[in-house]
Amino acid sequence: VQLAESGGGLVQPGGSLRLSCVASGNIFRIYAMGWYRQAPGKQRDLVATITSDGNTNYADSVKGRFTISRDNAKNTMYLQMNSLRPEDTAVYYCHAQGILTSAGLNAYWGQGTQVTVSS
Repeated sequence: VQLAESGGGLVQPGGSLRLSCVASGNIFRIYAMGWYRQAPGKQRDLVATITSDGNTNYADSVKGRFTISRDNAKNTMYLQMNSLRPEDTAVYYCHAQGILTSAGLNAYWGQGTQVTVSS
């Protein structure tokens, strides 16, 4: 199983980006997923999570600006980021709490995608 993020880049303050995370492999089912971010010199923090039936949870710092969603048929999760701020600059990681395959149930991380908010 692999998780591949895309959609990061450089954006001006107030701008928007949409991140995608595609899970590939011999997947039977994907349970809760989430986005995390890690700024230089800081710990990796939760941004948002979404269950398999669409229940969401957000960090206070992104509520009202970011929207997490998923397409179970495509094994894909998204993060729509609006009103971006310089403090949103970080490497954003995709996480799957549990992916069921023929090998069992395991958690997975993507490689990360850089988001830079700067004028």
